[in-house]
Amino acid sequence: MADSLDFMGVDLIIPMPLHPNRMVTRGFNQSLEIAKVIAKHHQLVMDSQHCEKVKDTPPQASLAYKDRIKNMKNAFTCNTQYQDLHIGIIDDVMTTGTSLNELAKTLKKAGGSKISCYVLARTA
Repeated sequence: MADSLDFMGVDLIIPMPLHPNRMVTRGFNQSLEIAKVIAKHHQLVMDSQHCEKVKDTPPQASLAYKDRIKNMKNAFTCNTQYQDLHIGIIDDVMTTGTSLNELAKTLKKAGGSKISCYVLARTA
């Protein structure tokens, strides 16, 4: 993934945050692990500290599309400003893009000027 994707112009990468309860259950954030490799490979700044998932939601895969949108509404928060930055969100898997879209909206509200999403895999 690190070799295949173009991060030209990206100022900062942010791994998809997990809710603390999911982090405890899973033991690690797979998006964070992917982002670490990408950041090192492309010499990019990674921020995994200032955005968090504040809404403990059921897994998106178990929900219908309409419910996924409602499920993710106001799920993220950022406690810093990303004024005029091009931010790359790193996620492991995308199904409908609802989580990525909601985090992108949150990053835009925090001042991000451009948000790009990078995913390892896409499901049907």
